[in-house]
Amino acid sequence: MENLELQKKANEVRQGIVTAVHSAKSGHPGGSLSAADILTYLYFEEMNVDPKDPKKADRDRFVLSKGHIAPALYSVLALKGYFPWEDLKTLRHVGSYLQGHPDMKGTPGVDMSSGSLGQGVSAACGMALSAKLSNEDYRVYTVLGDGEIEEGQVWEAAMFAGHRKLDNLVVVVDNNDLQIDGRVSDVCSPYPIDKKFEAFNFNVICIDAHNFDEIRAAFKAAKECKGKPTAIIAKSIKGKGVSFMEDQAKWHGSAPNDEQYQQAMDELKKAGEALCQK
Repeated sequence: MENLELQKKANEVRQGIVTAVHSAKSGHPGGSLSAADILTYLYFEEMNVDPKDPKKADRDRFVLSKGHIAPALYSVLALKGYFPWEDLKTLRHVGSYLQGHPDMKGTPGVDMSSGSLGQGVSAACGMALSAKLSNEDYRVYTVLGDGEIEEGQVWEAAMFAGHRKLDNLVVVVDNNDLQIDGRVSDVCSPYPIDKKFEAFNFNVICIDAHNFDEIRAAFKAAKECKGKPTAIIAKSIKGKGVSFMEDQAKWHGSAPNDEQYQQAMDELKKAGEALCQK
């Protein structure tokens, strides 16, 4: 898929995120928007998945370790055809299968229930090891937050993945430098992130999380790397695409009111129209 088409889809994903969180009157728009381009690339370009057969044995696996950005995953899954787009408006509603964190038992296309930060990457490691032990060739992808990597379990998993040479595993760190309490560097700095993963025997690639050329090159390099898992440190902007949310920690876990929702959607639709004219 050409970059322009990916940009259009990512814009639609962002509209879905804002719509879902506004409908729920709660949720996590900031990190969802920062990861939208990565998730769009994974589902529309990188991963071997089929919405008509969500549980096919040879599918690539995805674990959203930063489970609170479920609105981004749901928007991508809906756009891919796993369930109706209109269902995004049921986010976090009682009885909806689209709850605040991904549920593998209730939501089509979700491979792992997640939300407790630090745990998803361990599950991804288990999936990757299972593929190796079973001589299967599926790949495993997981997205972590940069605040999340303050969790010790992340580094236990990294040590395991490096030791086991899980070259079918790709860990993406959504490095928007903001967490619920403020700057990641101020709360409990994990920097330099790249050097830490290198120390655990990872192939490390640093990219702009909103540049599809760099995203494509990184995932291609990850596939070509043998004997090491890959960590992609994706420098992103929290709230990307919505001017008043960009790089603002307060939008980590706040829903837009009606006026803010309208402004956000107007901006995204205008950006989408501009992409259609290219």
